[in-house]
Amino acid sequence: MSLISQRVEMARNGTNDKVICRMPSGWAVMGDVQFLTGYCLLLPDPVVPSLNDLDIEARAQYLLDMARIGDAVLQATGAARMNYEILGNSEPELHCHLFPRYPTEPEEKRRMPVWFYDWKNAPPYDENVHGELRKKIAQLLQASV
Repeated sequence: MSLISQRVEMARNGTNDKVICRMPSGWAVMGDVQFLTGYCLLLPDPVVPSLNDLDIEARAQYLLDMARIGDAVLQATGAARMNYEILGNSEPELHCHLFPRYPTEPEEKRRMPVWFYDWKNAPPYDENVHGELRKKIAQLLQASV
């Protein structure tokens, strides 16, 4: 089973501790690492290979949910902007990375894609450190319905 499918299955059965909340199109979850505080993903449920595999209504819902998560993360973190990335190269199932970007990032990184950060040594998600932010994002998403 692929990583995305595993994470969705864990969200469904309540064992994914990074779940922010259920969205109409899937699951909002915190990223495994938090080199940019507030890094999240939108995992589709059901899992599909790509955005193009969704019908027009499901595509619209997924993209709307993506933007709603971005709005909530911006509000919760005070970030300057959001970057949204749907790649699918390493994990060939639909998922969107949502990266808050901050003016306090090092200049050489701020203008580059986040993939230039050191992911292997990035601070991992820790409920004791990031849990309040996860809950705040969930509250903002529930208030925006």
